[in-house]
Amino acid sequence: MKQSHKTLAVYMGIGLLFVSTLYLSVQGAKRAEEIKFTEFVSTLSGGKVANVDIKKVDSRFEFRGKLTNGEGFITYGDMSERTEGMLLAANEANKEFVFNRIADDGPGPWIYVLNALPVLILVGFLFLLMRQLNSTNGRAMSFGKSRAKLQGDSLKKVTFADVAGVEEAKDELREVVEFLKNPKKFTRLGGKIPKGVLLMGQPGTGKTLLARAVAGEAGVPFFSIAGSDFVEMFVGVGASRVRDMFEQGKKSAPCIIFIDEIDAVGRHRGAGMGGGHDEREQTLNQILVEMDGFEENEGLIIIAATNRPDVLDPAIMRPGRFDRRVVVPLPDLRGREQILAVHIEKVPQDSDVDIEILARGTPGMSGADLANLVNEAALTAARNDKTSVNMKDFEEARDKVMMGPERRSMIMSKNELENTAYHEAGHALVGLLLGEDVDPVHKVTIIPRGRALGVTMQLPEDRMSYTKEYALNRIAVLMGGRIAEEQIFGKYTTGASNDIEQATSLARNMVCKWGMSEELGPLNFGGPEREVFLGRDYGRQENVSQETAELIDSEIRRIVREQYQRAEEMLAQNQDKLELLSKALLEYETIDAADIDTLMSGGEITRAKPTIRLKTREDLEEERARRKGGIAGGVLPSGASA
Repeated sequence: MKQSHKTLAVYMGIGLLFVSTLYLSVQGAKRAEEIKFTEFVSTLSGGKVANVDIKKVDSRFEFRGKLTNGEGFITYGDMSERTEGMLLAANEANKEFVFNRIADDGPGPWIYVLNALPVLILVGFLFLLMRQLNSTNGRAMSFGKSRAKLQGDSLKKVTFADVAGVEEAKDELREVVEFLKNPKKFTRLGGKIPKGVLLMGQPGTGKTLLARAVAGEAGVPFFSIAGSDFVEMFVGVGASRVRDMFEQGKKSAPCIIFIDEIDAVGRHRGAGMGGGHDEREQTLNQILVEMDGFEENEGLIIIAATNRPDVLDPAIMRPGRFDRRVVVPLPDLRGREQILAVHIEKVPQDSDVDIEILARGTPGMSGADLANLVNEAALTAARNDKTSVNMKDFEEARDKVMMGPERRSMIMSKNELENTAYHEAGHALVGLLLGEDVDPVHKVTIIPRGRALGVTMQLPEDRMSYTKEYALNRIAVLMGGRIAEEQIFGKYTTGASNDIEQATSLARNMVCKWGMSEELGPLNFGGPEREVFLGRDYGRQENVSQETAELIDSEIRRIVREQYQRAEEMLAQNQDKLELLSKALLEYETIDAADIDTLMSGGEITRAKPTIRLKTREDLEEERARRKGGIAGGVLPSGASA
């Protein structure tokens, strides 16, 4: 509401309060006790009337006045000769008695205004309210209006040059841009513009950025809306908004309409418990009709994005609606290098920054994750009052993003710290001894991060598929930590729980999905089949027999045990190397690939030890005892003065 509207509303409220008070006071003054006419006559003859005013109202007379005790009265009757004679007699008997005849002029105009004023003010309030609800700031009276936003020139223009790591997806969309710029190039040969482009990919891969780049390259109006904006608590609102959105698009054609997270309204119809034709399905039906119905939508391209293409209704996926489906995958090594190069250009960097190493150390990260990594590195450098970002800052940011921040304040016992060192050394040593078909070890640390007490970080290659040897080697590396604990300390701890979980999952996939079991052969034994949108407890249908399930369990157990024994033999034959790695971890807390190569070749690490070290419970107790002993012996603690 504008300021003038607010001021007017305040004044009208004050005026309504004043008029209401005046009206009630006037009405209160007019109120008097109504008595019967016979009672008035008897009171008048008894000399108890002080004064009376007589006025003709319609076909009879109104007698209004006061009694001698001060009470008011009002009555209605005929002005007969008898009544008039009684009034004259009362006037002669009591000179203070007064009666007046009032001309029948009717009520004054101010009475009508006064009576009508509250109604007028109420109507004014309703007028302002309706005007406000229909204004651009109000939504209450515009349920069926589309919430699609037209991206204006004020928004930073995005082009394909700003999008890296998804070259194939950009090639698919360049054709759409060409059609918007020069449609005759395609129509002269009978080609038709794609009605819809569906961008499919995991979160953070750049689907929305690609849609903005298409609009920026084509130079056409770009409407954006989220799938959830169609859904409302009122029935029929979603379909109405779809119609309004397409009408806006037709007026601005050629243009692009971008629907983000279309799975919010495009889910499979009839799925779920009970099915039903709910509001979401009506919205979807309207989208289907608008995209490919009786009316033509020339020059109108719909771009939608989703990370759940498996739940979309088949009708929305057919040609004629979303003709072109573009997969936006997670970037590979080359793509991550390109994405990092785009984001690193925006921050000052040192000469030691190696984008290739950063890209190799971030497998599985999306474009949004890489942008966050660069931002974390810049924040880390700023926190340390640096003028530029170096490789150490990027390494710290990567570890923080992937494994969580360092938890140096965590207090462990000395035994727990040693156990963690041998555990991580076991992982690293098995990875080194396996050689080929295993991810190279990049860094080992015993500094707690996230929920892990220590981390052995490897630099995996971008593998499109796993070999059987790689999967077996991976299980052996995972088992190396638990084996090292058993061989050195002769007991197990809970620190290997995540390793066991990963190894079991990997072995199960080998048996049930990848056909890598000689006993069961190349068959798929997936989990229980479930209907889409039903909970995990509904629609269960086991697709294996009891005998096959037992055989699957035995094969999984065999694979894990064989790799356990294999890693156990490796560590037993290389106890001296295990001791070297664990002692280096206890001394330096973090060692990288270069440090490991130095130790394995018989050398010694010469770099400086960390100044801030992890503290164990024993260290804290020793410091506490030292402080107590220094004070008791008359020695002041360091920094104290007499």
